[in-house]
Amino acid sequence: MLTVERHKLIIEKLKEKNVVTIQELVKLTNTSESTIRRDLAVLEKEKYLKRVHGGAERLRGKLTEPNVEEKSTKFIREKRIIAKHAANLIENGDCIFLDAGTTTFQMIDFLQEDQNIVVVTNGLHHIDKLIKKGIRSYIVGGYMKPTTGAVVGSGALFSINEYRFDKCFLGVNGIHRELGYTTPDPEEAAIKQRAIQLAGDTYVLADHSKFNEISFAKIADLSVASIITDQLEFEQQNLFLQKTNIEVVKK
Repeated sequence: MLTVERHKLIIEKLKEKNVVTIQELVKLTNTSESTIRRDLAVLEKEKYLKRVHGGAERLRGKLTEPNVEEKSTKFIREKRIIAKHAANLIENGDCIFLDAGTTTFQMIDFLQEDQNIVVVTNGLHHIDKLIKKGIRSYIVGGYMKPTTGAVVGSGALFSINEYRFDKCFLGVNGIHRELGYTTPDPEEAAIKQRAIQLAGDTYVLADHSKFNEISFAKIADLSVASIITDQLEFEQQNLFLQKTNIEVVKK
């Protein structure tokens, strides 16, 4: 089978299924695993797909944003591993910002009441959990975004300016070596940008699916935050390490 024919079949299969495994593509094209890996590398470079562990997935539109229920059901184990590691970075007496991400939400389970910490958040879904944990907490004011449960807008930007943070923990939709951290909504991006500016140290909590994704609104360059993730290919990790600190944590 000619290369162009294989590429066409791979793209058509992704349009049909959104995610395909290498073994599926080997069977579909009647070729070797090494050939399929080369094909996927070429197609990723040409922006037809994104390689993931064991296969590939269709690229999402830059404005596409899953709601909080959809995000909460994906990569739960990975998110909790990342969240636990991030929570261990918090020291007694810290003032921290937790944004409205689903991985930062998981961090709350690992916070300790006796640490004497203060949490500021723009995540509506975080509130009940923080109250039950007995953590002294503040929520920024503003527009309540229904899809992600984030408080955003001019009111939120005004409100967050009242605080200063030792550490800031953020979720993002995309991490790209050249284009930095991105998210679909410019208003959410603005809150994340301001939180970074108000913090001593910033950490981006992102499972492996966020790498090489690009969303509509830029948050910041890679260098402004350290990345905590669950897995990353060695070659890719070295490329990102040229731009920022990155820690891969596993259970």
